[in-house]
Amino acid sequence: MFNERRLSPAEKGAEQSSQVARAIGEVNVPRTHAFGALARAAVLGCGMAFAWAPAQTIAYRLESSKPLSRFTADQIGLLAKLNHADSAHLAHLPLILIPDRWDADQLLYSPMPQAAPQLLQEKKAIVVDLAAQVFGAYEFGRLVRWGPVSSGNRGHRTPPGTYHLNWHARVHVSTENPKWVLLWYFNFASGRGLALHEYALPGKPASHGCVRMLAVDAKWLYQWGDGWTIAAGTKEVAWPGTLVLLIGSYDFSSPQPWLQPEWWAHSVSLPAQQIATRK
Repeated sequence: MFNERRLSPAEKGAEQSSQVARAIGEVNVPRTHAFGALARAAVLGCGMAFAWAPAQTIAYRLESSKPLSRFTADQIGLLAKLNHADSAHLAHLPLILIPDRWDADQLLYSPMPQAAPQLLQEKKAIVVDLAAQVFGAYEFGRLVRWGPVSSGNRGHRTPPGTYHLNWHARVHVSTENPKWVLLWYFNFASGRGLALHEYALPGKPASHGCVRMLAVDAKWLYQWGDGWTIAAGTKEVAWPGTLVLLIGSYDFSSPQPWLQPEWWAHSVSLPAQQIATRK
């Protein structure tokens, strides 16, 4: 049975979503999403206005992952995002989340808000929701890309906070373990060795503190993001680089929320106070 989600850039808000969830029996949703109320029919600011497209509906169900051969390459790419697992791990999941349609714009499958009014002043910004294990890339408050991540495991939790992209490398060998070769590496905490980069996504938080991404997303971010600018002749940072926000924390005591179809009825909440206190 499908659990429907209204996917619209004009999110209805957390209160209305909760009422709908109760009406159709969707209970025990892992997190609330108050941010939806901030992205209603239009967002005005700084002389800008967002015009939203009509709402579209996508429903989800759980099915056996086998055989994956029943899906096309493009469909497997979407399934990797929805199930937070790369193709190598996707086939090993006993059940996978499947949408009832494959033709929607990729952004409409995103649990991240389609608009972030708090980020209207930011040319570019990355938001990583650790609870949802997902990232959203924004340009002047508008979502331009999303994807799954795998952050720190139970013993090496990725610290939430405000960061910036700084230096990057096409190939980086980990200083912690030389066997770890990290592709499309973009550091966001130079003193702590934390970065966004390509590495295995097993469908759960599994890193030693970095934020792992699918190869296609890590390569995109590597080309899209802006690193810091160092003042000529000095070691001073003249410009800190693209804003990176890590919010929330992962609940290791509960099942992966994204494998629950009803979870997709809500959008991630973006706290305004963390934007206001950015460095």
